[in-house]
Amino acid sequence: NDGGMIMIVLEIVALLAVVMFTILIVQGVRKVPVQYAKRIVGNRQVGGVRQYIPLKVNAAGVMPIIFAQALMFIPNALIGIFPEKLTDSWLHQYTDITSLTYSLTFAFLIIAFTFFYTAITVNPTQMADDMKKNNGFIPGIKPGLATSSFIDDVISKITFPGSLFLAVIAILPSFAVKLGITQEFAHFFGGASLLI
Repeated sequence: NDGGMIMIVLEIVALLAVVMFTILIVQGVRKVPVQYAKRIVGNRQVGGVRQYIPLKVNAAGVMPIIFAQALMFIPNALIGIFPEKLTDSWLHQYTDITSLTYSLTFAFLIIAFTFFYTAITVNPTQMADDMKKNNGFIPGIKPGLATSSFIDDVISKITFPGSLFLAVIAILPSFAVKLGITQEFAHFFGGASLLI
């Protein structure tokens, strides 16, 4: 507010750092190597190449933030519907987006929805079956159930940092406001709009 040109430069540098970190995580992939068996078709040799399954760090995208935001509107709706009954209710701490209670609840919901949405959209069993049908295998892993378990384990390990990233990006505007950045400019620091 009163920092002048130095504060504007610092805000722009912080904004660029957040954008670069977001691009790094959104584009981040864990490449799982897949080897395909060689086959002879006619007079030609087919297959035998090594390819990769790209498993995204942020496989859920922006959907967990949208789901969590929908649930975070419920306290506001209840207070709007029953204003006289909920005057001094605990729900009021969920109406201020800069409160610690709101931020922690929002972050927890985002982490939970990230795991939920990733479990629904990414099917390791289907991936393992498709590889097995196409004579593909992950080096060192047996085709079938072992491959499915390996892919599921890798997805679980990379989903946790992805979910933390989504939670931090979503609550970053509230921390920016706490640090003295105006509410209008703070929304550029995170949320669903940055990921889209």
